[in-house]
Amino acid sequence: MTSTTDGWRDGLLGVIIFSASLPATRVAVAGFSPLFLTSARAVIAGLLGAMMLRWLQPTRPARRDIASLAIVATGVVIGFPLLTALALQHITSAHSIIFIGLLPLSTAIFGVLRGGERPNWMFWPFAVLGSAVVMGFALAGDDRTSVSGDLLMLAAILLCGLGYAEGAKLSRRLGGWQVMSWALLLSLPITLALAIAALPASWDTINGGAWTGLAYVSVFSSLIGFMFWYRGLAVGGTASVGQLQLLQPFFGLALAGLLLGEPVAWTMILTTGLVVLCVALARRYA
Repeated sequence: MTSTTDGWRDGLLGVIIFSASLPATRVAVAGFSPLFLTSARAVIAGLLGAMMLRWLQPTRPARRDIASLAIVATGVVIGFPLLTALALQHITSAHSIIFIGLLPLSTAIFGVLRGGERPNWMFWPFAVLGSAVVMGFALAGDDRTSVSGDLLMLAAILLCGLGYAEGAKLSRRLGGWQVMSWALLLSLPITLALAIAALPASWDTINGGAWTGLAYVSVFSSLIGFMFWYRGLAVGGTASVGQLQLLQPFFGLALAGLLLGEPVAWTMILTTGLVVLCVALARRYA
Protein backbone atom coordinates (compact mmCIF):
# COMPACT_ATOMS: atom_id res chain seq x y z
CA MET A 1 0.00 0.00 0.00
CA THR A 2 2.84 2.39 0.86
CA SER A 3 4.56 1.72 -2.48
CA THR A 4 1.31 2.33 -4.37
CA THR A 5 0.70 5.60 -2.51
CA ASP A 6 4.26 6.74 -3.18
CA GLY A 7 3.87 5.93 -6.86
CA TRP A 8 0.66 7.94 -7.18
CA ARG A 9 2.18 10.85 -5.26
CA ASP A 10 5.30 10.96 -7.42
CA GLY A 11 3.28 10.50 -10.61
CA LEU A 12 0.96 13.36 -9.69
CA LEU A 13 3.92 15.66 -8.95
CA GLY A 14 5.38 14.77 -12.33
CA VAL A 15 2.12 15.57 -14.11
CA ILE A 16 1.78 18.93 -12.32
CA ILE A 17 5.36 19.85 -13.28
CA PHE A 18 4.75 18.88 -16.92
CA SER A 19 1.50 20.87 -16.97
CA ALA A 20 3.41 24.15 -16.77
CA SER A 21 5.77 23.20 -19.60
CA LEU A 22 3.71 24.54 -22.50
CA PRO A 23 2.85 27.88 -20.83
CA ALA A 24 6.55 28.27 -19.90
CA THR A 25 7.58 27.43 -23.46
CA ARG A 26 5.08 29.96 -24.78
CA VAL A 27 6.73 32.66 -22.65
CA ALA A 28 10.26 31.55 -23.56
CA VAL A 29 9.76 31.56 -27.36
CA ALA A 30 8.92 35.26 -27.11
CA GLY A 31 12.62 35.85 -26.48
CA PHE A 32 14.43 32.80 -27.84
CA SER A 33 14.22 30.94 -31.13
CA PRO A 34 12.63 27.46 -30.94
CA LEU A 35 15.93 25.81 -31.89
CA PHE A 36 17.95 27.65 -29.24
CA LEU A 37 15.28 27.05 -26.59
CA THR A 38 15.17 23.32 -27.36
CA SER A 39 18.93 22.86 -27.39
CA ALA A 40 19.67 25.17 -24.45
CA ARG A 41 17.15 23.48 -22.15
CA ALA A 42 18.64 20.09 -23.05
CA VAL A 43 22.19 21.33 -22.43
CA ILE A 44 21.31 22.76 -19.01
CA ALA A 45 19.40 19.64 -17.99
CA GLY A 46 22.16 17.45 -19.44
CA LEU A 47 24.85 19.15 -17.37
CA LEU A 48 22.73 18.78 -14.24
CA GLY A 49 22.09 15.14 -15.07
CA ALA A 50 25.81 14.55 -15.65
CA MET A 51 26.60 15.98 -12.21
CA MET A 52 24.02 13.67 -10.63
CA LEU A 53 25.45 10.66 -12.44
CA ARG A 54 28.94 11.64 -11.36
CA TRP A 55 27.87 12.15 -7.75
CA LEU A 56 25.61 9.12 -7.29
CA GLN A 57 27.47 6.78 -9.69
CA PRO A 58 24.59 4.45 -10.66
CA THR A 59 25.02 1.32 -12.75
CA ARG A 60 25.98 2.19 -16.31
CA PRO A 61 23.52 1.21 -19.06
CA ALA A 62 24.41 -1.89 -21.05
CA ARG A 63 25.37 -1.70 -24.72
CA ARG A 64 21.91 -2.98 -25.66
CA ASP A 65 20.35 0.02 -23.90
CA ILE A 66 22.02 2.64 -26.10
CA ALA A 67 19.47 2.36 -28.91
CA SER A 68 16.58 2.70 -26.43
CA LEU A 69 18.22 5.71 -24.78
CA ALA A 70 18.62 7.26 -28.23
CA ILE A 71 14.88 6.81 -28.80
CA VAL A 72 14.12 8.48 -25.46
CA ALA A 73 16.45 11.36 -26.37
CA THR A 74 14.86 11.76 -29.81
CA GLY A 75 11.35 11.70 -28.36
CA VAL A 76 11.48 13.75 -25.16
CA VAL A 77 14.83 15.58 -25.20
CA ILE A 78 14.76 16.97 -28.75
CA GLY A 79 11.57 16.04 -30.63
CA PHE A 80 8.79 17.08 -28.26
CA PRO A 81 10.42 20.33 -27.00
CA LEU A 82 11.40 21.48 -30.51
CA LEU A 83 8.08 20.68 -32.16
CA THR A 84 6.03 22.26 -29.37
CA ALA A 85 8.21 25.38 -29.43
CA LEU A 86 7.64 25.66 -33.19
CA ALA A 87 3.91 25.03 -32.74
CA LEU A 88 3.61 27.72 -30.07
CA GLN A 89 4.72 30.32 -32.60
CA HIS A 90 1.38 29.68 -34.35
CA ILE A 91 -1.05 28.74 -31.57
CA THR A 92 -1.65 29.63 -27.93
CA SER A 93 -0.50 27.37 -25.13
CA ALA A 94 -4.16 26.89 -24.11
CA HIS A 95 -4.94 25.56 -27.60
CA SER A 96 -1.85 23.34 -27.64
CA ILE A 97 -2.75 21.79 -24.29
CA ILE A 98 -5.82 20.22 -25.91
CA PHE A 99 -3.47 17.87 -27.76
CA ILE A 100 -1.91 16.65 -24.51
CA GLY A 101 -5.14 14.67 -24.07
CA LEU A 102 -3.83 12.41 -26.84
CA LEU A 103 -0.59 11.63 -25.04
CA PRO A 104 -1.88 8.58 -23.09
CA LEU A 105 -3.20 7.15 -26.38
CA SER A 106 0.11 7.77 -28.12
CA THR A 107 1.98 6.17 -25.23
CA ALA A 108 -0.35 3.15 -25.30
CA ILE A 109 0.14 2.64 -29.04
CA PHE A 110 3.90 2.65 -28.68
CA GLY A 111 3.53 0.41 -25.63
CA VAL A 112 2.01 -2.14 -28.01
CA LEU A 113 4.63 -1.59 -30.71
CA ARG A 114 7.69 -1.36 -28.47
CA GLY A 115 6.66 -3.04 -25.22
CA GLY A 116 4.60 -5.97 -26.50
CA GLU A 117 1.43 -4.99 -24.59
CA ARG A 118 -1.89 -6.38 -25.83
CA PRO A 119 -4.89 -4.27 -24.72
CA ASN A 120 -8.44 -5.63 -24.79
CA TRP A 121 -10.16 -4.95 -28.12
CA MET A 122 -12.58 -2.58 -26.32
CA PHE A 123 -9.64 -0.25 -25.77
CA TRP A 124 -9.43 0.81 -29.40
CA PRO A 125 -12.96 2.20 -30.10
CA PHE A 126 -12.60 4.68 -27.22
CA ALA A 127 -9.04 5.48 -28.29
CA VAL A 128 -10.09 6.23 -31.87
CA LEU A 129 -13.09 8.28 -30.68
CA GLY A 130 -10.81 10.43 -28.53
CA SER A 131 -8.55 11.06 -31.51
CA ALA A 132 -11.53 11.98 -33.68
CA VAL A 133 -12.76 14.50 -31.10
CA VAL A 134 -9.38 16.26 -31.06
CA MET A 135 -9.08 16.30 -34.84
CA GLY A 136 -12.63 17.64 -35.15
CA PHE A 137 -11.79 20.50 -32.82
CA ALA A 138 -8.54 21.24 -34.65
CA LEU A 139 -10.34 21.48 -38.00
CA ALA A 140 -13.44 23.32 -36.71
CA GLY A 141 -12.22 26.77 -37.71
CA ASP A 142 -11.41 28.12 -34.26
CA ASP A 143 -9.89 31.59 -34.68
CA ARG A 144 -6.84 30.51 -32.69
CA THR A 145 -6.33 27.42 -34.85
CA SER A 146 -3.37 27.09 -37.19
CA VAL A 147 -3.04 24.04 -39.43
CA SER A 148 0.74 24.13 -39.21
CA GLY A 149 0.61 24.56 -35.43
CA ASP A 150 -1.83 21.67 -35.03
CA LEU A 151 0.26 19.37 -37.24
CA LEU A 152 3.39 20.23 -35.27
CA MET A 153 1.59 19.41 -32.03
CA LEU A 154 0.40 16.06 -33.39
CA ALA A 155 3.95 15.19 -34.42
CA ALA A 156 5.17 16.24 -30.97
CA ILE A 157 2.63 13.98 -29.28
CA LEU A 158 3.69 11.00 -31.38
CA LEU A 159 7.37 11.48 -30.54
CA CYS A 160 6.63 12.08 -26.87
CA GLY A 161 4.50 8.94 -26.65
CA LEU A 162 7.36 6.96 -28.15
CA GLY A 163 9.81 8.47 -25.68
CA TYR A 164 7.51 7.80 -22.71
CA ALA A 165 6.92 4.16 -23.68
CA GLU A 166 10.60 3.52 -24.27
CA GLY A 167 11.60 5.31 -21.07
CA ALA A 168 9.05 3.37 -19.01
CA LYS A 169 10.45 0.10 -20.33
CA LEU A 170 14.02 1.15 -19.51
CA SER A 171 13.15 2.55 -16.07
CA ARG A 172 12.23 -0.91 -14.81
CA ARG A 173 15.88 -1.85 -15.17
CA LEU A 174 17.85 1.39 -14.86
CA GLY A 175 15.62 3.57 -12.64
CA GLY A 176 13.61 6.67 -13.54
CA TRP A 177 16.03 9.56 -13.05
CA GLN A 178 18.89 7.50 -14.47
CA VAL A 179 17.04 6.96 -17.77
CA MET A 180 16.50 10.68 -18.27
CA SER A 181 20.01 11.62 -17.16
CA TRP A 182 21.66 9.10 -19.49
CA ALA A 183 19.41 10.20 -22.40
CA LEU A 184 20.32 13.85 -21.79
CA LEU A 185 24.01 12.96 -21.57
CA LEU A 186 23.84 10.90 -24.75
CA SER A 187 22.34 13.82 -26.68
CA LEU A 188 24.61 16.47 -25.11
CA PRO A 189 27.15 16.72 -27.98
CA ILE A 190 24.32 17.36 -30.46
CA THR A 191 22.34 19.76 -28.28
CA LEU A 192 25.47 21.72 -27.32
CA ALA A 193 26.43 22.17 -30.98
CA LEU A 194 22.89 23.28 -31.83
CA ALA A 195 22.80 25.72 -28.91
CA ILE A 196 26.06 27.35 -30.04
CA ALA A 197 24.85 27.53 -33.65
CA ALA A 198 21.52 29.09 -32.61
CA LEU A 199 22.85 31.65 -30.11
CA PRO A 200 20.74 34.83 -30.09
CA ALA A 201 22.16 37.71 -32.12
CA SER A 202 21.54 40.02 -29.16
CA TRP A 203 20.91 39.29 -25.48
CA ASP A 204 19.68 42.80 -24.70
CA THR A 205 16.19 42.27 -26.09
CA ILE A 206 15.48 39.12 -24.05
CA ASN A 207 13.21 39.94 -21.14
CA GLY A 208 12.97 38.34 -17.71
CA GLY A 209 9.92 36.30 -18.65
CA ALA A 210 11.81 34.50 -21.41
CA TRP A 211 14.67 33.72 -19.01
CA THR A 212 12.20 32.41 -16.44
CA GLY A 213 10.55 30.21 -19.06
CA LEU A 214 13.94 28.84 -20.14
CA ALA A 215 14.90 28.12 -16.53
CA TYR A 216 11.64 26.28 -15.86
CA VAL A 217 11.71 24.03 -18.93
CA SER A 218 15.41 23.31 -18.38
CA VAL A 219 15.35 22.35 -14.72
CA PHE A 220 11.79 21.15 -14.12
CA SER A 221 10.33 20.03 -17.46
CA SER A 222 13.49 18.36 -18.77
CA LEU A 223 14.82 16.74 -15.60
CA ILE A 224 13.00 17.04 -12.26
CA GLY A 225 9.58 16.22 -13.72
CA PHE A 226 10.94 13.01 -15.22
CA MET A 227 12.46 11.99 -11.88
CA PHE A 228 9.00 11.97 -10.30
CA TRP A 229 7.20 10.65 -13.38
CA TYR A 230 9.38 7.65 -14.14
CA ARG A 231 9.72 6.79 -10.45
CA GLY A 232 5.94 6.92 -10.11
CA LEU A 233 5.53 4.56 -13.07
CA ALA A 234 8.13 2.17 -11.68
CA VAL A 235 6.83 2.13 -8.08
CA GLY A 236 3.06 2.41 -8.57
CA GLY A 237 2.67 0.59 -11.89
CA THR A 238 2.74 1.99 -15.40
CA ALA A 239 -0.92 1.25 -16.21
CA SER A 240 -2.42 2.75 -13.05
CA VAL A 241 -0.13 5.74 -12.48
CA GLY A 242 -0.17 6.51 -16.21
CA GLN A 243 -3.84 7.47 -15.88
CA LEU A 244 -2.78 10.53 -13.90
CA GLN A 245 -1.56 11.93 -17.21
CA LEU A 246 -5.20 12.55 -18.08
CA LEU A 247 -5.22 15.41 -15.56
CA GLN A 248 -2.48 17.29 -17.40
CA PRO A 249 -4.73 19.17 -19.86
CA PHE A 250 -6.84 20.52 -16.99
CA PHE A 251 -3.80 21.69 -15.04
CA GLY A 252 -2.31 23.18 -18.19
CA LEU A 253 -5.46 25.07 -19.19
CA ALA A 254 -5.74 26.51 -15.70
CA LEU A 255 -2.11 27.65 -15.73
CA ALA A 256 -2.41 29.18 -19.21
CA GLY A 257 -5.40 31.20 -18.07
CA LEU A 258 -4.07 32.20 -14.65
CA LEU A 259 -0.42 32.91 -15.50
CA LEU A 260 -0.59 34.11 -19.11
CA GLY A 261 -4.09 35.55 -19.19
CA GLU A 262 -4.82 33.56 -22.34
CA PRO A 263 -8.47 33.05 -23.31
CA VAL A 264 -9.72 29.57 -22.46
CA ALA A 265 -12.86 29.10 -24.53
CA TRP A 266 -15.65 26.81 -23.41
CA THR A 267 -15.03 24.74 -26.56
CA MET A 268 -11.47 24.05 -25.37
CA ILE A 269 -12.72 22.88 -21.97
CA LEU A 270 -15.46 20.75 -23.54
CA THR A 271 -13.05 19.17 -26.02
CA THR A 272 -10.51 18.43 -23.30
CA GLY A 273 -13.19 16.85 -21.13
CA LEU A 274 -14.41 14.63 -23.98
CA VAL A 275 -10.87 13.54 -24.82
CA VAL A 276 -10.10 12.74 -21.18
CA LEU A 277 -13.33 10.72 -20.92
CA CYS A 278 -12.55 8.73 -24.06
CA VAL A 279 -8.98 8.01 -23.05
CA ALA A 280 -10.04 7.11 -19.49
CA LEU A 281 -12.50 4.53 -20.86
CA ALA A 282 -9.86 3.25 -23.24
CA ARG A 283 -7.35 2.84 -20.42
CA ARG A 284 -9.90 0.84 -18.43
CA TYR A 285 -9.71 -1.89 -21.06
CA ALA A 286 -5.97 -1.62 -21.68
